[in-house]
Formats: sequence, C-alpha cells, structure tokens
Amino acid sequence: MKKLPWMGLGAIALAVAAVAPAAAQDMKSVAVTAIVEHPALDAVRDGVKDALKAAGYEDGKNLKWQYQSAQGNTGTAAQIARKFVGDKPDAIVAIATPSAQAVVAATKSVPVVFSAVTDPVAAKLVPSWEPSKNNVTGVSDLLALDKQIDLIKQVVPNAKRVGMVYNPGEANSVVVVKELKALLPKHGMTLVEASAPRSVDVSSAARSLVGKADVIYTNTDNNVVSAYEALVKVGQDAKLPLVASDTDSVKRGAIAALGINYRDLGEQTGRMVVRILKGEKPGDIKPEVSTKMELFVNPGAAEKQGVKLSDALVKSAAQVVQ
Repeated sequence: MKKLPWMGLGAIALAVAAVAPAAAQDMKSVAVTAIVEHPALDAVRDGVKDALKAAGYEDGKNLKWQYQSAQGNTGTAAQIARKFVGDKPDAIVAIATPSAQAVVAATKSVPVVFSAVTDPVAAKLVPSWEPSKNNVTGVSDLLALDKQIDLIKQVVPNAKRVGMVYNPGEANSVVVVKELKALLPKHGMTLVEASAPRSVDVSSAARSLVGKADVIYTNTDNNVVSAYEALVKVGQDAKLPLVASDTDSVKRGAIAALGINYRDLGEQTGRMVVRILKGEKPGDIKPEVSTKMELFVNPGAAEKQGVKLSDALVKSAAQVVQ
C-alpha cells in the first residue's frame, strides 16, 4: 500500500486543527431555567428556542441548549442557578421572578435575561427600567391593572369584593396586591386576600374566599397557575366566577382573561438573547415590556360559575374557548 508523504499528512493535520477552533468558536451556549412548569412558562421557553432558531442558532448544530425547571422550589432554583453559572454559558434565561432572583444572586458576570417577570425593579433584578449597566436585562409581563379591573366589571358587573389567591413570597404577586389595594376603591371595590405559599395551598385558599368575595381574580402567580384546576373546582362548586390575567388559564376553566401571549413574550425574549450572542452587552439593553394583549373568554366556564357573558364581550375576544 502506497504511503502518503509526511508533508501531506502534516498539511492535513494543520487543516483539521484550523477548522476545529473555528467550529468551537461558532458554538454558542444558552441555559434556560423556570421556577415551575405550566402552560404560560412553557410557552415562554418554547418561544425563546423558536427565536434562536429563526436567527440561525439551532440546538445540536451551533447551539448548546440546556433547560431545567425548579419544580416550584426556590431552593432548587438556587441550585440550578449555581450549576448554570458554573457552566459559563453565553447567556442564562431565567423565566419567572423566583428563578430570575436566584440567577441574578448567583452571578455578576454571566449575561442574564429574565422573562415573565412582572416588576423587575421591585424584584431587585435591575435598578430601573433604563439599561442596567451590569449583566442583567430582560422582558416583563407587566399588565395595566386598570384594564384588568374593567374586565372584572364586564364579567361580574355588580362585583364589589374581589378575591385574590396568591403566594406572598412571590414578588410579582405582592406588587399586584399592593396596586389593586390602591386602585379598586376608586371603582367602588375592595380586595380580599387569600394566601397560598405553596401550590397545594391553592384549593384551601380559594375555599376561604367563598362568601367573602364576589369574584376571584388571579394574576400570573406561579403557585396559582400551576394548580389552576383546584381553583376552577372551587369556582364551579361555589358559583364563584374566576377572572385571570393568563390566557392559558381560560382553556383550563377561567371565564375570561386579558393577557399576554406568552409564546410571543418568549420570542421577544429570544430576540434579546440573540443580540447578546452577537456581541451586545446586557447592561446596554433596556428592559422591555410586552405590549401585545389578547382577550380570551370561555362561555361554558361562565355558565358553570353562575354568570352569563354579554354578546359584546364574546364578540370582542381574540379567542372563544368552547
């Protein structure tokens, strides 16, 4: 068998060596974590991945993609954060306030992009809504609460007492409670609170509102959303109407929701990640808010919870869940 000349082999070796570092340089790494798995947060995760793929970053080709859920446990969220920081990815995407707080506490150098965080300033993720000048930026799911109150009045016109089940340990929910306490009296309404520190507490918290509230409003509290079916059962049994801010909750039994499309929110977040992968510093990118709102209604759920939706409200909905 004829042997190749030594110089020929050397040339091949040099060529391989030249290609390998280039391929390594082209590979990017994105680590994604969420506090819990439920339809809204899963949609954010999937939207991030879609936006990366649209920009040419595909898992297994030129992108290393990692995802871990904390399963509702803040201690686990902190462990995931430390693990991801140790991996030194090009960016960490932290979905929902508790996961974002855990990641931001774990690093001052790895780029962090939060998503589905209601108030990143109150959660102490960024100092203001201006560019942070540090390693953090992201996209908020902040909602205009006056429009939420208007929806409550359209679903239950005579409502005076608005019940709210929430986790007092979740910063985004605490912000909403504080704002509703200030806003509702201007509409002749009051807020009745029910604490659910864990997902398993949602059912008993909802039952505590029976006879005390005319309607239950739910924000994007992760404990509540992850256990929404328990809330729906109470609403049906007690004929206590449920109005949500998460449109996916309408498919699960809420009467109506005026909320963000979380898949779109994820894609908006993903486009921000792409900017970082291409060289922009997170501290130079201003935190964003999703402005695309959609109304979902569920007439069947309304009937089971003792109310009838107006034809005008149903006709104005982006989606009618049957």
